[in-house]
Amino acid sequence: MPSISMFYGLIVYMYFMDRKQHKLPHIHVKYQDDEVVVQIPDGTVLEGSIPNSKMKLLQAWIELHRDELIADWALAVSGEQPYKIEPLR
Repeated sequence: MPSISMFYGLIVYMYFMDRKQHKLPHIHVKYQDDEVVVQIPDGTVLEGSIPNSKMKLLQAWIELHRDELIADWALAVSGEQPYKIEPLR
């Protein structure tokens, strides 16, 4: 499960071959002891939660990097290493 970005305490992961549980393009995001699974490209929460202030930052980042996330998803589900994506600054 490679980390593809880190910012403001959020760590964004994309798992290899991860189509079974959610069947939709998504990312896993950890913040301290919390974890959320978020659909890409629209930012819909599929499972879990993180503090609202952090969720707003995450959704802004998803909006900025939508195309890169979709490209990384295609790589990850085919078993290839996804690229790192710039953090939110």
